[in-house]
Amino acid sequence: MIYKLKTIEKTMVCIILTLVMGCGQKSNVKTIKLAHGLDVSHPVHVAMEFMADRVEEKSKGTLKIDIYPSQQLGTERECLELLQIGSLGMTKVSTGVLENFAPGMKVFGLPFLFRDREHYYNVLDSDLGQELLGEGKKYWLKGIAYYDAGSRSFYTINKPIHTPEDLKGLKIRVQESASSIDMVKALGGSPTPVSWGELYTALQQGIVDGAENNPPSFYLSHHYEVCKYYTIDEHTYLPDVLVMSTVVWDQLSEEERKWLQDGVEESVKYQRTLWQKAEKDAIEAVKADGVEVIYPDKQLFSSKVEEMYDSYGSEARMNSLIQKIKNTK
Repeated sequence: MIYKLKTIEKTMVCIILTLVMGCGQKSNVKTIKLAHGLDVSHPVHVAMEFMADRVEEKSKGTLKIDIYPSQQLGTERECLELLQIGSLGMTKVSTGVLENFAPGMKVFGLPFLFRDREHYYNVLDSDLGQELLGEGKKYWLKGIAYYDAGSRSFYTINKPIHTPEDLKGLKIRVQESASSIDMVKALGGSPTPVSWGELYTALQQGIVDGAENNPPSFYLSHHYEVCKYYTIDEHTYLPDVLVMSTVVWDQLSEEERKWLQDGVEESVKYQRTLWQKAEKDAIEAVKADGVEVIYPDKQLFSSKVEEMYDSYGSEARMNSLIQKIKNTK
């Protein structure tokens, strides 16, 4: 359960900012800590390194970003909680996790909502996309930008998935996301929340029968070593979100904020190019290792999840978001 923090003691803020941003250092250099759970070869990590280099260059070395990958400082949810109190400056999370703090983000978890990649990009870059980035502010979370995380598809250990009926009885790992859980249920599977860092072991030990994610994550996590079937149904496009602690953001000058935002925007463009190549390379790599890549009839899957849209019939906010996304060209 998420609790909105009531107050932050001034003395605690001072201590935290000294640790997180290097306040009071004689060199007058501010350092922001950024933590995430991805491998260092992942396109999103590479893009964040690019961002850090650009920010340091723009600021002439007076603003730096130190990156801690591979869950060194905690899971996605734990990093968000560290952001809330300002003991961490920035993190990268999936919208599937962020929806627990920013309810509007739940719309990204609706399956088969986006027509194609261009439609997906247009929504992210629209006023609506920016509006959704701001939804976590009351929880001290400031959305900075979206990184492309492609489309998510199912991968399994022993049983190939050709139709939704093949998911029946299978325990499928999902994020701590209500929409992800509802989707797997609608398709006939048994949703099982497991943290990303624990998933390889859970697959290896048979705690879950499969999972769902994009091709680069499937490959770079080495899950293909255990799961030999990958069904490209592309049920959801869940972007990654670069999030910052408002406690830390509020301590930046206008000039520092501009350096940071400009560096982020440049990294977003760079990451989209990296991502599309990484998807192709990942599919080729898992095939070479013996994974059977299946391209099913997506209509069989999309027809099974229509009830998810019906369930939002009484929710004005979600209905509005769905219609705005569908109307985006």
